[in-house]
Amino acid sequence: MEQPRVDAFSPAEIAKKISEVARKKSTLDLFRLFVLAVMAGAFIGLGAQFFTLVIHDSAMSVGMTKLIGGVVFSLGLILIVLAGAELFTGNTLMVMGFIERVITGKQLLRSWTIVYIGNFVGSLFIVLLIYYSDQWAGNGAMVGAKALLIASGKVNLDFFTAFIRGILCNILVVLAVWLCFGARTTVDKILAIIFPITAFVASGFEHSIANMYFIPMGMLLQNQPAVVAAAESMSGGSLTLQNLTWYGFLVRSLLPVTLGNIVGGSFLVGIAYWSVFLRDFSFRGVFQLAALGFRLLFLFDPRDLSPSRVRNTLSGFYGAPRKMRPGRRPLPRDLTQIHTELEDEQKDQ
Repeated sequence: MEQPRVDAFSPAEIAKKISEVARKKSTLDLFRLFVLAVMAGAFIGLGAQFFTLVIHDSAMSVGMTKLIGGVVFSLGLILIVLAGAELFTGNTLMVMGFIERVITGKQLLRSWTIVYIGNFVGSLFIVLLIYYSDQWAGNGAMVGAKALLIASGKVNLDFFTAFIRGILCNILVVLAVWLCFGARTTVDKILAIIFPITAFVASGFEHSIANMYFIPMGMLLQNQPAVVAAAESMSGGSLTLQNLTWYGFLVRSLLPVTLGNIVGGSFLVGIAYWSVFLRDFSFRGVFQLAALGFRLLFLFDPRDLSPSRVRNTLSGFYGAPRKMRPGRRPLPRDLTQIHTELEDEQKDQ
């Protein structure tokens, strides 16, 4: 009789599990997926406010302060993994299911979109609860001042820096999720989460869902004179708030960080591990992998750029629908297929 295993799952087993989980996630109905996404955004928001509270008046060295802050911020992902919720950055691993063809590109984008919006709603919900609780007014408004300084620092990053920090962040976040798939117990999962999450927070990398809490909170608190005065004092008079606007939030911060999170989680972890554990490697596969990456980034096949494919596509789009006889069959999705089929029919006639 085979003895039950108590050790962690191997990386190859993890890869297979993630592909199967991607299939199950893609079948969730809109209501369940959205509610779970709202919960994940709220959990990350709770971790972010916990982080702000703990470090706001730390007298320790910068390194130790960031270390402790990273540990407490891990609360967010611990709640998501153990309680059950859908986090956009973690769901970038679903790309493995797409490459394995257990889910379609439409299902992948549907899941990402719903989860991203739900995370946003959940984060903003926690922002409002924390704001109206006056928790930020603690310790002479220094808690709020720290939140304001965090938000200001995020919107003042340039686009490229925010993008790179988003890549580095989600490499670590997705690796934490990857390790959780290998864990067998609650303690295993908590330990698997703490170190990667602590590393990304302590290093100052950028997480799109966390920023959905940090920056809107700063945008509200900049209207509190006591918070602004305390922040000016904490920053030595170097506080800058001109970019703490909706444009600064959505365009200067959230856009590059989200793109970086997708690249870090999907390409540098998901596709990398898929190519190692789930694919029979070949030189031809390298080119296919490159083409896949192109399709994920630009949402079309690079072969469609060839002159013949462009000509066929245009002629199929503008000419073929007019030539089709009514009632024959519905239009195929691939417009080049229309043109080819019509040519074949004309030859037969």
